[in-house]
Amino acid sequence: MNNALFQFREPKNEPVNSYAPGTPERKLLQEELKRQYETVIEIPLIIGGKEVKTGKMGKVVMPTEHGHALANYHQVTEKEVKMAIEVAMEAKKKWEDTPWVERCSIMMKAAELMSKKYRYVINAATMLGQGKNPYQAEIDGPCEAIDFLRFNSYYASKIYAQQPISDNSVINRMEYRPLEGFVYAITPFNFTAIACNLNASPALMGNVTIWKPATTAILSNYYLMKVFKEAGLPDGVINFLPGSGAVISSVVFASPDFAGVHFTGSTSTFNNFWKTIGNNVDHYKTYPKIVGETGGKDFIFAHSSAEPRELAVAIVRGAYEYQGQKCSAASRAYIPKSLWNETLKEIKKMIKTVKMGDVRDFTNFVNAVIDEKAFDTITHYIDNAKKSNDAEIVLGGGFDKSVGFYIEPTLIVAKTPDYETLSIELFGPVMTVYVYEDEKYTETLKLCNETSPYALTGSIFSKCRYAMLEAFETLKYAAGNFYINDKPTGAVVGNQPFGGARASGTNDKAGSELNLYRWISPRCVKETLNPFTEYTYPFLESDK
Repeated sequence: MNNALFQFREPKNEPVNSYAPGTPERKLLQEELKRQYETVIEIPLIIGGKEVKTGKMGKVVMPTEHGHALANYHQVTEKEVKMAIEVAMEAKKKWEDTPWVERCSIMMKAAELMSKKYRYVINAATMLGQGKNPYQAEIDGPCEAIDFLRFNSYYASKIYAQQPISDNSVINRMEYRPLEGFVYAITPFNFTAIACNLNASPALMGNVTIWKPATTAILSNYYLMKVFKEAGLPDGVINFLPGSGAVISSVVFASPDFAGVHFTGSTSTFNNFWKTIGNNVDHYKTYPKIVGETGGKDFIFAHSSAEPRELAVAIVRGAYEYQGQKCSAASRAYIPKSLWNETLKEIKKMIKTVKMGDVRDFTNFVNAVIDEKAFDTITHYIDNAKKSNDAEIVLGGGFDKSVGFYIEPTLIVAKTPDYETLSIELFGPVMTVYVYEDEKYTETLKLCNETSPYALTGSIFSKCRYAMLEAFETLKYAAGNFYINDKPTGAVVGNQPFGGARASGTNDKAGSELNLYRWISPRCVKETLNPFTEYTYPFLESDK
């Protein structure tokens, strides 16, 4: 019996490959891209470690070349959802009793597999299936996923080590039980790492999951399942169910064993989950944990002391990397009139050098948005801006979906502070700027705070510390991740724990131990060493 008190030490972040010309990683990735592009695979459901094929098929295509199929996948029905819940609850019996060090060891093994053997597989699948360039895929697919797995093991060490005080008469200890039931993980298309973490963090703490992957990220997510399997994750701990979210949710939310939801997606979907769970709460064995990271209308705010070139770089990178399809992507900016012309000049200079196209061409900075639905939504607002008297498109505005879902990096200048694209989340390569009078800095800060219902990320550019502090205070609740003189995106696990409040979610900070606390149900145990034999207390004695 191993009775050592083991602790995982704080890890270092996974190094990010550059994929520069002449590097070995560039060649290896290009070879894997070719292999996956030329192969159409079949993706089953995975329930209890077994492949399940329903015959109800869907297709995975490339956003940059939507006529090209990468995979055919089987879609779940109600029958398989019920089966997965049953299998998960059976697997939970052994998994929750598995020592936490052993659970962490499996996650650390998965991280190592992703770092080496599966690095280019995960990266290429993220590029082809989700439309990311090599750098965006690298910082996501392997690197951030690896960081989640390694840092969470370290955070688990800290949690399990936390114990209450005892004296000579009693022994107090805390047990960190998993939730009493299963966790429903609904993962997004835009980050492979999030798909990994939304399952791995509850599983690490002894839970089992029912996983509904985004339809447009099924390819990379399927390879994640292969990694978990090879790392030694027991069958049934994570169950992979591609298909309709409505079908899966209808069964999951009706189950008395439903104990929590781990979600990244739209605010409207998350709101509906809350309502459904509330209506069903009398049927559950325990109050479910509801954890979600939803929308954002992330801002860049500039003071007149800011540097136009720095501001322009933050806008180009913050708004247009990965086509603006990040919850944290910059999508609105407030710039003083004195800086605007020079800032716009710098942005235009940079955009002239930006190339847009297929992910397999590494010279392309911008690729395609994820699917036709997203394309149509984003271009609708671009068309509105073209026709509006309250807005002017000063950059981009073009789009074409004949081959892939391509939208040019677009910059809209709003002539009124309440123009629609200053408050609505577009999730595309569209930045809206409101130019304010320099002397209205304080007034415009309040405007920024009140314009959008979201509160995920934001940044302030200022060389004046007093102005920065004013923004810091006024925008206290406007962003869960706040950046000073930087773009409002690019949070790193262990460095900037991520999440926001208001309409942006429950702010449970993925990338820190705060998130792991949501997947445990602590039990405090008190052992009395010398039990009492009388019920009375000294105060009951008479004064005589």
